[in-house]
Amino acid sequence: MEPWLIENGYPALFLLSFLAATLVPLGSEWLLAVLLVNGFDPAMVVPVATFGNSCGALTTYAIGLWGGPFLVRRILRISSESQLKAERSFTRYGSWSLLLSWVPVLGDPLCLVAGVLRTRFWRFLLLVATGKFIRYLVVAKLVLSGIHTIS
Repeated sequence: MEPWLIENGYPALFLLSFLAATLVPLGSEWLLAVLLVNGFDPAMVVPVATFGNSCGALTTYAIGLWGGPFLVRRILRISSESQLKAERSFTRYGSWSLLLSWVPVLGDPLCLVAGVLRTRFWRFLLLVATGKFIRYLVVAKLVLSGIHTIS
């Protein structure tokens, strides 16, 4: 599978990053690392991963915004308790908590709640993309520093 991923590097990274930011339980950092180790340009890898992950978060936001209770409970099967917990946290910490939308388990509900609570689109996008960009940048720097240490 690795040769296919390397051959389709940027599109594969976009797709995996997109899916990882939806309710699909995946991670994308490993592919970012594989691409960097295989010589892909960090100045392209980080933005592609950020863009894909941000688009996935926008999908979850849209589900919350337009889906209403039916989609949240029936299709996504998010319990009332989980939704209430996410809403309380979001209300307590405000939209700034969207900077943590990249955190596993926490990020998807935050994006969903931001949609349900009708957070302004541009505020949502700016905070989510900033958090995700910083995360991918840190991962890339760690991978690259590890490569230079080993060389």
